[in-house]
Amino acid sequence: MPVEVFGPGYQFLPRDEILTFGEIVRVIQAAVSLGVKKVRLTGGEPLLRRGATDLIALIAAVEGVDDLAMTTNGVLLSHHAERLHLAGLDRVTVSLDALDPEIFAQMNGVGAKVERVLSGISNAQVFGLPVRVNMVVQRGVNEGEIMPMLRWARDSGITLRFIEFMDVGETNGWKMREVVTGAEIVSIIKNEFSLVEVAPSYAGEVAKRWRFEDGEGEFGVITSVTQPFCGDCSRLRVSAEGKIYTCLFANEGRDLRSVLRRNASDDEVRAFLADGWGKRADQYSENRGIDHRKKAEMSYLGG
Repeated sequence: MPVEVFGPGYQFLPRDEILTFGEIVRVIQAAVSLGVKKVRLTGGEPLLRRGATDLIALIAAVEGVDDLAMTTNGVLLSHHAERLHLAGLDRVTVSLDALDPEIFAQMNGVGAKVERVLSGISNAQVFGLPVRVNMVVQRGVNEGEIMPMLRWARDSGITLRFIEFMDVGETNGWKMREVVTGAEIVSIIKNEFSLVEVAPSYAGEVAKRWRFEDGEGEFGVITSVTQPFCGDCSRLRVSAEGKIYTCLFANEGRDLRSVLRRNASDDEVRAFLADGWGKRADQYSENRGIDHRKKAEMSYLGG
């Protein structure tokens, strides 16, 4: 969220336009009845939502949710880690693009300290909350952090995912020449470690995975720029104010909130979600360069 766009004067949504916890749980119950088993809370920053751990507990109680995860920037994780685990969160993904304090500060743009994120990760591990770390790699900015991040993750027992720098939203100034490709990342790592490629563990898995030949952990690479996986995507995103999207690069969503707030039946909510999935036609990553749509921000749709 570039500070020049999303500074102190930026007007976010009024409270009554945001889905309530009850509405969120109702959407999840409908999704589970359609076969969904995985739920992820993302953002923006989900730990800024007051009562986030209460929401986790409500979702964890929904029969059929087998995997409940959260993606966070980790700044508030140290404070919330124990309560998140006790509430029923199964795992947490932390966005961390550098260990070097100066590079980290440059990339987050709001003065956050990398030490707070590392402390949050450590606390999550102490309280038994499995941690994965996502690192977006941008040429000319943090590609020199690839190996320090990998060594740290390996030593810490953390699975690291490298993500190609994507053209999400309209404010991150994306240029193709700034993409460090997944193939480049793996080549850099092979200079130090012997690797064995790992077969996908389920259909539609987005990360290509490698394990270290000595058996000490694994890492993954998400190559949505150079090797898109649109055809295997089955995700559905629900924004904070209740619009549904079938693509991270979408420019508009369908209004689920109005359905929920006109006292629609459970069958009507299920039908609305099913219709959204059924009309999935987003192929932006496969049409990059010829699809010039205006895109919603990553901070709006989540990762």
